[in-house]
Amino acid sequence: MGIGILLITVLIALLGYLFIRLRRSQQYWQNLGIPCESPHPILGNLKGVHTTRSFTEIWLEYYSKFRGTGPFAGFYWFLRPAVFILEPFLVKHILIKDFNKFTDRGFFHNPEDDPLSGQLFLLDGHKWKSMRNKLSSTFTSGKIKHMFPLVVKVSDEFIDVFGDMVTKSEVVEVRELLARFTTDVIGTCAFGIECSSLKDPEAEFRVMGRKSLTDLRHNILGIMMLNSFPKFSRRIHMKMTPEHIEKFFLRIVKETIAIREQNNIRRNDFMDQLIDLKNNRLMKSETGESMSLTVEEITAQAFVFFSAGFETSSTTMGFALYELAQRQDIQDRLRKECIEVLAKHDGELTYESLKEMGYLCQVISETLRLWTVLPILNRECLEDFVVPGYPNYVIKKGMPVLIPAGAMHRDEKLYPNPNEFNPDNFEPERVKNRDSVEWLPFGDGPRNCIGMRFGEMQARIGLSKLITKFKFSVCDQTTIPIKYDVKSFLISSASGIYLKVERI
Repeated sequence: MGIGILLITVLIALLGYLFIRLRRSQQYWQNLGIPCESPHPILGNLKGVHTTRSFTEIWLEYYSKFRGTGPFAGFYWFLRPAVFILEPFLVKHILIKDFNKFTDRGFFHNPEDDPLSGQLFLLDGHKWKSMRNKLSSTFTSGKIKHMFPLVVKVSDEFIDVFGDMVTKSEVVEVRELLARFTTDVIGTCAFGIECSSLKDPEAEFRVMGRKSLTDLRHNILGIMMLNSFPKFSRRIHMKMTPEHIEKFFLRIVKETIAIREQNNIRRNDFMDQLIDLKNNRLMKSETGESMSLTVEEITAQAFVFFSAGFETSSTTMGFALYELAQRQDIQDRLRKECIEVLAKHDGELTYESLKEMGYLCQVISETLRLWTVLPILNRECLEDFVVPGYPNYVIKKGMPVLIPAGAMHRDEKLYPNPNEFNPDNFEPERVKNRDSVEWLPFGDGPRNCIGMRFGEMQARIGLSKLITKFKFSVCDQTTIPIKYDVKSFLISSASGIYLKVERI
């Protein structure tokens, strides 16, 4: 047999083997009798993602179709069999009770070749635990309080710019303005840089902020590869971060560190805490591990703080204004509270006065329920797990686990009239009587969002400032109902949020 024929034979055999393995993996749930949808050959149950269906719609539709069929439904995460959680009791096991079996997210990360992927959100195992321990001291209430004046300073400039926009036109696209506000906040707190995106929408930081959410290094096949075979992708040195984004953030962080260290500058912000960790080489954890950070690790944490912090808070404020514009009674009640609290503090917004605005917190919590920015929580099973009370439902080691937080937030079993905006859902007594896993915009358990306090503070400051200065209502350009942006992995409006705005 010639060498050519031999190679062709081996190739055909290999392709045949891979085809059989693929067919078996895509029949996994059907063979077990677990309810599921038939998968697309490459995208699994994510068919249409990024083209015809938004991430949010995929989860809402799947949850609506299979809820009540069992503790979870079968799902195909690209080429991998996964579990799609349907019951709160199982969510509690995964996030809290049996957390040690579900500590990892299972996402691709490769800090050696792709420094920005070494961020807390993506890391797994010991690397995640170590980084979480290092960063936990940077998000205490005391540290957040130190950053409060920085956020208020940016918010004052934001109100001036917003007022100028209202002077020019009574119809304002609020989403972009809010994103410029949060970009400047995160820029100053995470990087110590005056981004100036409020004054200039094409400022470098704002442009790179948009690109960090929209620009992808790979097409859909590359994304499939990273998600279906993350460990193999790491072994062959694949990267996920676009080169121009990596270079920009590494340059900014190196320049910031150099300026601060050479001039002995301290601003009581997030970057100060990271620089302290870099220079504290003698500080050890309880296990004797060094608590110091490299410049690349600092950049990765600053990057995720930036990319996650500006988009989530601006989106939340945008949807809050969208709902308040449709419910003048709720808007009036919120405005009354803010004005009364400020009056007790000589008109000054302080860290303490903000905490007194209870209804403001309810409005933001309800917005996060109805418009959950990150609609899905990902975990990976580390050892076989039999669902308590359901011996036929087994989550196998290595399986992706999907918790559809956004869809659960719209389940009438958990919230009456779930598609209606009602801040009373978060009255203190109702919150007290509700299981914590029934509200998951920040996750729950040991791997919840480390920046939750900062994000909530930023949104409260921005919203309280806006609502005391302006009245919001719908107009002809307001999209009702919202059409989701199919290109975004976070919840987002396809056409922006246009509202009529009047000075008070």
